[in-house]
Amino acid sequence: MGYCTRDMFLEREKSVLSKYAMLTSNTKGREHPYVPCEHRTEFQRDRDKITHSKSFRRLMNKTQVFLAPADEHYRTRMTHTLEVTQIARIIARALSLNEDLTEAAALGHDLGHTPFGHAGEEVMRQCYDPDFAHYKQSLRVVDILENNGEGLNLTWEVRDGILMHTGKNMASTLEGVVVKFADRIAYINHDIDDACRAEILTPDDIPKHLRYVLGDTHSERINTMVTSIIQESTDKPEIKMSDAVQAATDELRDFLFENVYRNPIAKGEEGKAKDLLKRLFEYYVKNPDAMPPLYNLRREIDSTPRRVCDYISSMTDRQAIELHAELYIPKVWTGGRKV
Repeated sequence: MGYCTRDMFLEREKSVLSKYAMLTSNTKGREHPYVPCEHRTEFQRDRDKITHSKSFRRLMNKTQVFLAPADEHYRTRMTHTLEVTQIARIIARALSLNEDLTEAAALGHDLGHTPFGHAGEEVMRQCYDPDFAHYKQSLRVVDILENNGEGLNLTWEVRDGILMHTGKNMASTLEGVVVKFADRIAYINHDIDDACRAEILTPDDIPKHLRYVLGDTHSERINTMVTSIIQESTDKPEIKMSDAVQAATDELRDFLFENVYRNPIAKGEEGKAKDLLKRLFEYYVKNPDAMPPLYNLRREIDSTPRRVCDYISSMTDRQAIELHAELYIPKVWTGGRKV
């Protein structure tokens, strides 16, 4: 094969990216054999695999904070993912890191999230495994469940960025660490925006000393956090904020947990959502053949609870509600007559 577009991209990376960036040509590769694409690098190809996946499309109807919101202006898991990706790419570009790797990991980081957000995650810990976590499920989605059970066969670095995007985990590449920071920047700020829209918070409720450091508005806070990362991380083998901005960001996150994430108004329907998912879990454990065929392909490998967890985790909020109604809510008898 002669010179192709992919080769041009790979040469460009070598000439313009930071010495701390992950070059696509240095990838650890994929688990299964594949034919390289003539016009895309491996990380570009991963990005496309994720955006064309069914799991990605389902994010549009999965909870971010507010369960199954009727108002279209509240964030969903999809809009959260897009905001994370946008922030991550800004940081990666400013630091001359690999934008394609950053984008792919950001787009895939929440593919395994349950319906009803972290409430659903808690139910899977109770019903299936105390070690269940959405980031582990995201990796299982891209490795096993997507593409009709064949998986997406993503590169090692994108898989690492997906798995290590939250908690104390730290990705092996700076691009993966950027996704971790971008995730937190995105949800802290858009959750404040949604909480104000829901009249749970007002901008003045944010402690004054945090507003002094981070800014008064949504855009000011994001700009402060992103700028701090760029200033502190340029030409360095680590991603970090300044001590002052990091401390304020952490305190603002704690403020959100106290005033939004545990707020009885925001979480008023959460108990019902948990009960609904528990009943669905119990039903499908007893009736696994009622699940779509995809979730029984690994019958000889995975236990029934494992497969039921995969199915329920894949559901959107709306799908879970409708399935529960179909299984447990009696339909009004009309005697064959229209009402």
